[in-house]
Amino acid sequence: MTKEVLILSGAGNVFVMLDGRDGFRPDIPEIISLCREYRTDGLMILSLPVSAQGGADFIMEFYNPDGSGGMMCGNGGRCITAFAETLGIAPADGRVYRFEAADGPHTGEILSRGERCWTIRLGMKSVTAVEEVKGGYFLDTGTRHFVKFVEDVDAVDIMKEGPALRHDPFFGPVGTNVNFVQILPDGSLKVRTFEKGVEGETLACGTGITASAIAFIRHRDSGLRPLHEMSVRLHARIADLEVCFRRSAEGFDNVYLTGPVTYDRD
Repeated sequence: MTKEVLILSGAGNVFVMLDGRDGFRPDIPEIISLCREYRTDGLMILSLPVSAQGGADFIMEFYNPDGSGGMMCGNGGRCITAFAETLGIAPADGRVYRFEAADGPHTGEILSRGERCWTIRLGMKSVTAVEEVKGGYFLDTGTRHFVKFVEDVDAVDIMKEGPALRHDPFFGPVGTNVNFVQILPDGSLKVRTFEKGVEGETLACGTGITASAIAFIRHRDSGLRPLHEMSVRLHARIADLEVCFRRSAEGFDNVYLTGPVTYDRD
């Protein structure tokens, strides 16, 4: 493959970024090969919508290192927003990008930028169901996540406990991502995630960070407080992120994930 690639990191989640505006599409073996070559957590293709009628500035296609797709990636959504700017794509409204992903429409807003970095706020899907199951919480934030609260997240044998839950028959046949979360004294959360498709721990997971924040509010306060705005600070392995949302009668809406994006390799 001769297509130029860019490697971006979203809070430690590293991705191959490809410009697909000319219709370019690698096949699954090429996707697997590229992720292996660049040692990334996935690959994304940015393409243009067929028409402007839907209001999207671009389309995001995400693939795991094993070639599977069809799901949202939160840190990937923040990275592809930065990628759109590097390609010279301007948001139609002049401020906020609007794009389509596997789970529907999203927004991406660049809050600040440096020489090789951005702070990006990503609009996530609403969450209408949080199930209390198997000693934790199961929800879909663009992809499926199980959240388990633990006393010491660093003591978790994630390569043992992660696969056991990821492949638990309860979540079959699709499986689930697994997040282990420690509540810190200041109310922030420390999160480690085992990701399916990667089949290992990643340095961060945007949809997992979002799921952990929402599960924390459900865990802390099962009483419904309609229209209550809140935010949660979270610590991934090498970066901090923030999740803001509103608790509504239907669940959780106005969900936003904010954090850093940097060049990983040129």
